[in-house]
Amino acid sequence: MSEILIAALPLLLLVGSLLLGFYPGCETALRLASRIASRAIGGPTRAAGQRRPRPPASHAARGGLLLAFGLSGRAPPA
Repeated sequence: MSEILIAALPLLLLVGSLLLGFYPGCETALRLASRIASRAIGGPTRAAGQRRPRPPASHAARGGLLLAFGLSGRAPPA
């Protein structure tokens, strides 16, 4: 019985703090959001003629296409 209580204790503490009106991590989330917003608004600007260099094109199969290529040569099971 005590193992279940020990395992559920973090959940009970979180629910208790939420019911009491204390939201853990709220101030941190607000600071992070304001930091991200200040970078987006007052960040460095590029000149109109400058562009980011494009990454080289990759023609390698990835993800689902890689699986499709791998299975394409195999005959269906009998």
